[in-house]
Amino acid sequence: MSFEISPVFSVPFAQDMLPDAAALNPQLRALILARESEGARYANPNPSLQQQPGVFESDFNLFAWPDACIQQLRQFCWTALGRTIADLNGYSAEEMKRLQIFSHTWFHVTRKGGFTINHTHPMASWSGVYCVDPGTTPADRPDSGVLRFHNPHHYSNYFLDAGNARLRAPYHHGTWNVRFQAGQLVLFPSWLQHEVMPFFGDDERITIAFNCWFGMKNG
Repeated sequence: MSFEISPVFSVPFAQDMLPDAAALNPQLRALILARESEGARYANPNPSLQQQPGVFESDFNLFAWPDACIQQLRQFCWTALGRTIADLNGYSAEEMKRLQIFSHTWFHVTRKGGFTINHTHPMASWSGVYCVDPGTTPADRPDSGVLRFHNPHHYSNYFLDAGNARLRAPYHHGTWNVRFQAGQLVLFPSWLQHEVMPFFGDDERITIAFNCWFGMKNG
């Protein structure tokens, strides 16, 4: 065997941009803010994480809403997720037709000072976040509202010297930040630790998130 370097134990991410986000996102924003204003009717009654001031989390059936903008987004997200699963698992078109998707889907409205603590999503295989509106980023707060993922190789930076301090991606230490653009979708394994850093904009950061688990129908 000749010399080679391999990305063993790497973590798959997928990203996509909604082609007509400029048209769809204002509809999503208006609908979400209207539902948020109804308070408890659409709020998550049993949040799994401690809810922080400045964050509104909806209940978990968002993609069941019949509104056209929600169903259009649902189609986009499931299509991207299906492509990801098919590619990474090597599924054929026939196998993909047998795949059954189950999910929790919800929205977050985050205002100044709001954040989400570091967490994972047990009992799901894939998670995703779609950005409706990233909100404004103050010049002195470049990490405002970023989605931060933590390196799962928890011991990789316990000893740093000149031999490993500047490892290139995907072998680098530390965290990976997503500074969302409106219309951006990020897909990631549900076991990966992630958090949302405190948001310091004077407007709203609006995202839609989902957790998914799957079955395979008998052929």
